[in-house]
Amino acid sequence: MRVLLLGNGGREHAFAWKIGQSPLCEKLFIAPGNAGTGQTGENVDLSLSDFPAIAAFALEERIDLIVVGPEAPLVEGIVDFFRADDRLQHIRLIGPARQGALLEGSKSFAKEFMQKRHIPTAAHREFGSAQLEEGLRYLTGRKPPIVLKADGLAAGKGVLICGSVAEAKDELKAMLGGKFGAASSTVVIEEFLDGIEFSVFALTDGQSYKLLPVAKDYKRIGEGDTGLNTGGMGAVSPVSFVDQALMEKVETRIVQPTIQGLSEERMDYCGFVFFGLISVNGDPFVIEYNCRMGDPETEVVFPRLQSDLLQLMLDAADGRLADAAIEIDERAAATVMLVSGGYPGHYEKHKPIEGLEAVSNSLVFHAGTRQSERQVLTNGGRVLAVTSYGHDFRAALANSLKNAELVDFEGKYYRRDIGFDL
Repeated sequence: MRVLLLGNGGREHAFAWKIGQSPLCEKLFIAPGNAGTGQTGENVDLSLSDFPAIAAFALEERIDLIVVGPEAPLVEGIVDFFRADDRLQHIRLIGPARQGALLEGSKSFAKEFMQKRHIPTAAHREFGSAQLEEGLRYLTGRKPPIVLKADGLAAGKGVLICGSVAEAKDELKAMLGGKFGAASSTVVIEEFLDGIEFSVFALTDGQSYKLLPVAKDYKRIGEGDTGLNTGGMGAVSPVSFVDQALMEKVETRIVQPTIQGLSEERMDYCGFVFFGLISVNGDPFVIEYNCRMGDPETEVVFPRLQSDLLQLMLDAADGRLADAAIEIDERAAATVMLVSGGYPGHYEKHKPIEGLEAVSNSLVFHAGTRQSERQVLTNGGRVLAVTSYGHDFRAALANSLKNAELVDFEGKYYRRDIGFDL
């Protein structure tokens, strides 16, 4: 098969690494890719928002399957674009059409979907820009902490946890006033759930599903989960507190009704569903849906997937997923994210990366890198994910930390306490 993978982060490098292992893969293109994906396939300079250019490339290169890594092209309707063109009907796509992508693209849509299906989630109210005063009155009676969520995509920065009513009111004004652009023209105010978070991933053909390994990621920049939110500073898999009893609740109360809802609503949904969950006294609640794999969770999930990922995605695209088998590596995996100095605030790019060749017994997934003529340079806030195996997450983490020390670039920072709360 000839495969086109869209994206340029650590998630996409993990996809490329895994797809490249499949005997079904004849040729792999990654658009636009990074220095790491360029080692597993051929990078292509395409904009993820230029659907006509992507379609033209797919026709020219006789692409059989397109895997959409990030959420923005899905929310913007790349699947709908391909479905509407007779010349592109033979190309399979992994990712939902626009309506299904609203599970991530609109918090209010996701809440309505869950309410209709009786899927457990936090109580909420939503307010638009014309309802600011009503929203402020509503906040007056809330008990902190208070959760505010931008309705649309805000690059992972649209969720705020406010420690006081006054802070929540100030943030509501800012969000409805354009703090996150159009993404926060509607704001969802949520009940705060006190528990421990984890991530569940399903591959679905819209009717049936297969579960991938469970993971837990760490969003805050500082150790002990302090400081600003980031795109993710590390992850572990499996997750010690997610036992069989909790997973049975997750499947029966959340995963199954979600997939059934996709089917009953006749959504064109072939791809991954990311369930961002929280366990509250042993009961799971949905914090958020994503319409794609998570990052950096993918960097620990795919290393534990022993099955052929490309075959699984092909089975999903052809509606044959129910008969597929999933094999999981029993070893634990832990990833540590190396980030640029100043991230998630201002940071500088184009810093030379040294020591990659010294890494041993770990996988290095490139997140924000580019290849210059002579060396690999930093090209983002999150730069590299160092993933290792171990008999438990502590052993895996120890190896990742050892190799994280060997890689160097100006301003390098990483958390040493991934998994500290397990």
